[in-house]
Amino acid sequence: MTQGRELKPYDVEISVAAGRDEAWESVTQPAVLHQWFGWDYDGLTAEIKQIFVDEATLWAPEQMGWADGSYLEVTGGDDTARVRVARDGDGRGGHEVYDAIEEGWRSFLIQLRFLLDQRPQGRRRTLYLTGETTGGQALTLASGEWKRFGPRVAWTVDGDDNLVVVSGRTPLDSHAAARVEVTVSLFGADDATFEAARETWVKRWAPMAADANVTTATDPAPGS
Repeated sequence: MTQGRELKPYDVEISVAAGRDEAWESVTQPAVLHQWFGWDYDGLTAEIKQIFVDEATLWAPEQMGWADGSYLEVTGGDDTARVRVARDGDGRGGHEVYDAIEEGWRSFLIQLRFLLDQRPQGRRRTLYLTGETTGGQALTLASGEWKRFGPRVAWTVDGDDNLVVVSGRTPLDSHAAARVEVTVSLFGADDATFEAARETWVKRWAPMAADANVTTATDPAPGS
């Protein structure tokens, strides 16, 4: 049995308001990847290079794959496209089984769609919040309409037009506290604006999460 078949299969996709060529560029060019993939920390540049340059095998048309059996593909036309990330296999499946890579892709593809649909101006800077709390508590962090992308991931755009993505180790409807990760994406923020936002989010996050932590680009990478 191959490694890919032993791992949980998944199939995650989104549509974006961009043509196929632009969408493909967004998943292959490091400068654009920094605008949506992951969150800021001191190792992000090396992580992007490892995943999308060193370890990815490119296929035609518009498809790349990795050693664990997962693959990413872009399809569509000149105005809209779909970005799909999948892993085939015979491993344990179902919504009840947590897979960090699958849930990571759900969060990151939301960030990609925001970039291509909303066209925010300026460099992206992020706040990455981690800690243990309930999904219900995490979804009070920002006002606005929260939308779900699977049972463990939700997103909204706050009053400052920042994208907020919440991802839980357990379904967000669970009443039990568990590890939750929140990525806040700000675009075009100068240092003063970013620092003010960081202080605001620290004040929101610290009272509601055990072991609350906020990571920015000058902090070490957060633990797993």
